[in-house]
Amino acid sequence: MNWLEMKDSEVMAIAEPIMDNLMQASTDIDYERHVRDFSDNMKRIVTEENFEQQCRSYQKVLGYFAERELMGVVRKATDARIYWKQWYTISGNEYLAFLHLMVQDDKIKVVNVSVS
Repeated sequence: MNWLEMKDSEVMAIAEPIMDNLMQASTDIDYERHVRDFSDNMKRIVTEENFEQQCRSYQKVLGYFAERELMGVVRKATDARIYWKQWYTISGNEYLAFLHLMVQDDKIKVVNVSVS
């Protein structure tokens, strides 16, 4: 079955562990673990030096990733985008967490991810 035809709960069973890993690896500043599900293009964009700098910067100001609340899954013909409300341990603000997944080389890969 095409993974994009699955129910939201089934797509989330794929997406949640990926996002959990991204956030924990970011908290731990573990580059290798952070990029394990990245597409080749994302691996070229996110360098180890840049990753470490970004982690230290947001952790100092916002704290660590805290809870997140699913807002929705948006499917297109070839990919899925998942959106959450995201909170940090220091900042009282709400943020938008975004994960963009696509099949590449027969595996589901992260082609974009951000928290803003």
